[in-house]
Amino acid sequence: MRQTVVPSGRLRGVIRLPGDKSISHRYALLASISEGESRIQNYATGADCRSTLGAVEALGIEVKREEAALTVHGAGLEGLRRPSGPLDAGNSGSTIRMLSGILAAQPFDSQIGGDDSLSKRPMGRIMTPLAKMGAQIEAREGRFPPLRIHGRPLQAIWYELPMASAQVKTCILLAGLFAPGETTVVEKTITRDHTELALREFGAEVHSSKGAITVHGPARLRGCELAVPGDLSSAAFFLVAATLVPGSELFLQGVGLNPTRSALLDWLALGGAKVRVVNIGQTNGELAGDLEVCHAPFRGGVIEKAMTAALIDEIPVLAVLGAASEEGLVVRDAAELRVKETDRIACVAENLRRMGVAVETFDDGFRVAGRQQFRAAALDSFGDHRIAMAFAVAGMAADGECFIDGAEAASVSFPGFYDTLRDAAGYR
Repeated sequence: MRQTVVPSGRLRGVIRLPGDKSISHRYALLASISEGESRIQNYATGADCRSTLGAVEALGIEVKREEAALTVHGAGLEGLRRPSGPLDAGNSGSTIRMLSGILAAQPFDSQIGGDDSLSKRPMGRIMTPLAKMGAQIEAREGRFPPLRIHGRPLQAIWYELPMASAQVKTCILLAGLFAPGETTVVEKTITRDHTELALREFGAEVHSSKGAITVHGPARLRGCELAVPGDLSSAAFFLVAATLVPGSELFLQGVGLNPTRSALLDWLALGGAKVRVVNIGQTNGELAGDLEVCHAPFRGGVIEKAMTAALIDEIPVLAVLGAASEEGLVVRDAAELRVKETDRIACVAENLRRMGVAVETFDDGFRVAGRQQFRAAALDSFGDHRIAMAFAVAGMAADGECFIDGAEAASVSFPGFYDTLRDAAGYR
């Protein structure tokens, strides 16, 4: 599908974002292996989170979808059923990586795969620790989906993550729920802690200290009432758009403000963005609040080391902001972007160049000079939701209409993205 993006004179209005994708995945998976009913308000509407729901339903879990919430009837740790066929994770790396930790402990064999893009994403980072726990997993060429998982009893382990990954951490902790004893994951760089917070809500015994997270198994989880805050990664596109486009003022309601994710707000503020946080509260251990953002000159800067891990999902749209900033943007230590839904470094560079923006790429990042203008261009999502949305934002600041091919990729995380953006711009 091709979307047309018309440059905006300004962005105004109040925006309610879809539920946080990362939190939604975790709530659905934990609810499925809990005892009793869980009700989840504002569950994410994107295709990735629908893939997680489809997978747990294929494992015998009853899920009732309503307009404002969904209800998951948990089966406990021992209640999942052998699926009748391969599980489909779609485009969702979160689904396949995190669910594999649960599947590895089941008394049955299973297979899980996804679309062409997911089939190119390496799974060695979860296969190695799960093998140490006693799991037997087969993969195409030894590391690519589909995964054939031969479920069996697992043993607790102590595992140091070789590189920062909240998905890998979650996979191991979920497997640890089934393993007698203490399973500990050690991370050198702190990643988002949605899993630890969610585990506590469901009644698991979890301890965190100096980068070591320990879960005690076998756990007994209980169903609960949950509310998913608005997705901060989705908010990033509107924070950047309002900062870029003169005269803009946006109010984003109920956005998740988890401290392990708030590096985005800190980095934007450091560069001169005018973002104000108001009405802060807490639900299910997760902080949330409203964000006020308006246009302001942005200095640019450097994203590297721990900051790269903290901003890994937002880097495509921050690249757009960097090109229009005063000093430009340098990104380093981001080799992980090469193996996301696409090679995001290459895709960002390609679309920037199509818009007349000079960019230099490295194996682990890129450099884009500041004070550049966006030219009207035909752009491509390359099948990646974050690329699609990042360059729709760039189109808002271009010198003419832009076209985005493969624009439907945005539905992976934000089905109503283009309508929301056009509403803020004052046209449909």
